Amino acid sequence: MKLSAPAIQAKKNQEKITMLTAYDASFARMLESAGVDMLLVGDSLGMVVLGYDSTVPVTMDEMIHHAAAVRRGAPNTMLVGDMPFLSYQVSPQQAIENSGRFFKESGCDAVKLEGGLEVCDAVRAIIAAGMPVMGHIGLTPQTAGKLGGFKVQGKDMESARKLLHEAKALEEAGVFSIVLECIPDGVAKIISESISTPTIGIGAGVHCDGQVLVTHDLLGLFEKFVPSFVKGYVNLAPEIKKAVRSFANEVTSGTFPDEGHSFPMQIDAQDMLAKKGE
Repeated sequence: MKLSAPAIQAKKNQEKITMLTAYDASFARMLESAGVDMLLVGDSLGMVVLGYDSTVPVTMDEMIHHAAAVRRGAPNTMLVGDMPFLSYQVSPQQAIENSGRFFKESGCDAVKLEGGLEVCDAVRAIIAAGMPVMGHIGLTPQTAGKLGGFKVQGKDMESARKLLHEAKALEEAGVFSIVLECIPDGVAKIISESISTPTIGIGAGVHCDGQVLVTHDLLGLFEKFVPSFVKGYVNLAPEIKKAVRSFANEVTSGTFPDEGHSFPMQIDAQDMLAKKGE
């Protein structure tokens, strides 16, 4: 059964929440079968799938295209669309319009915005228009340059207090959950205990109300860069390369396809050619 935003909120202090990224129908189908609570069409697709150097170049059209594919593969799982860079920062009206595209064109159940105090007006506007919103603070990849790169956030007292303040502001704005990325586990614990909104950790320790990972990292499919907080549950990239090399070798040697992977003729080939020439 597809979970709703209120159902996710009700899991706080009751049951841990699971979320993984998905970018296509095939993976979405497998993740739904495995029983993941939420699927996130993350703008991480820019780096993982589209080959960009960061998430910044990702467009709304690209996000909509992949979100629609994920929806087709996982019709019964809560689907969250990641609002890409400059799709919500210009004005609340812009935020409403682009959020609406996720709902109308790809069937998303919620959207996610990166940022703290600066996005609260957009969050309120989107929610007022009838669309659930997930927050995201700590390391925010879209603005990683402003934060000094892909680094742990909230390591000193001032920045830790700022994160707590932002979490409370997002809760007041109405988000149904908040992603905490790359922050010390003690800070994540304080934030999680200080708000009634569920927290979803990624590199934020065990005290969050749930966890999210990039699926390609979990499966060992993305070799360019793997964050230190990622746990790889299997390493598929070498196995895939091995399988592809085996395919190429068998094709070039003439051992594939063999009789077991071909369709036999039901009539004699010579008879067919003779009749063709009549």
